Amino acid sequence: MPVKTAKAYVTILGVPKKPEINGFTKPAMEGDLITLTCVTSGSKPAAEVRWFRNEKEIKGAKEVNASGRTFTVKSSLRLQVDRNDDGVAYTCKVDHVALTATPQQTTEVLEVHYAPRVEIKHSLTIPQEGQYLKLECVSKGNPSPDPVLWTKDGGELPDLDRMIVEGRELTFTSLNKTDNGTYRCEATNHLGTNHAEYVLFVYDANTTPSPSTTPHAPTSPDTTGPLDSKHLNPAITGKRDPNALEQRGPDHALIGGVVAVVVFVTLCLIIVLGRYLARHKGTYLTNEAKGADDAPDADTAIINADGNHAHAEEKKEYFI
Repeated sequence: MPVKTAKAYVTILGVPKKPEINGFTKPAMEGDLITLTCVTSGSKPAAEVRWFRNEKEIKGAKEVNASGRTFTVKSSLRLQVDRNDDGVAYTCKVDHVALTATPQQTTEVLEVHYAPRVEIKHSLTIPQEGQYLKLECVSKGNPSPDPVLWTKDGGELPDLDRMIVEGRELTFTSLNKTDNGTYRCEATNHLGTNHAEYVLFVYDANTTPSPSTTPHAPTSPDTTGPLDSKHLNPAITGKRDPNALEQRGPDHALIGGVVAVVVFVTLCLIIVLGRYLARHKGTYLTNEAKGADDAPDADTAIINADGNHAHAEEKKEYFI
């Protein structure tokens, strides 16, 4: 009895290795251009590589290389980092048919250094004499810009008994008119210096400024670091006077009415004048024509004559 034979082809799957992320050296500086490269090897067929920024998938540049009977897969991300990338997790995930459970993955958390950004928060909207006021200097940078420096009108704080500095806070125990001025909070780290300003105007006790009062707005801060400063909120916020009359443009309806009346009156005058001239149509002689010897020949100078000399005597009028 003949022996039967059969052939079978067996595909051996290559399980990809856990991916590695390289190309990033901590820390990065704000504005740096970096490249993150995710590499996985040993897969057969070639594995799929995906990138995630936190939980959101992003697209990378993929490259597949055959190495013997397996494949090495690379995927790269090219980034220009800023302060918003500080602390962000970039994850590389590998998908493959041989991975029956969860996919292989590796995560890299970015560390980005940047110059401080500063703003001042205040506890009172309308500061008045005798009140307690706290100014807080909120500065954010990496590394942290600590401590901060408080100044008034470009110099040191004048009254340390009433102006108390604790960390990032400047406290006025009892406001008075001498406290009016521009207060600056300055923060520094190794990447630069930044500051914010607050213009303080102290009102009389138990008085409320009118809604139309214009507040003292803070000046725009200068920056010696690489970043722009944020404008700060003024001590009080001015509002439009609700009693002020709203300006209006020209009343087009009124102008149109006046024009219509003028046109109507003009038409009436033209009609009346036309009828008057029609009733007084005839032959008119001047005084000179009346007394001249050739008065009959003066008919040649007739104005508005109708050319019918048979009735000329009936239409002649003389000026005395």
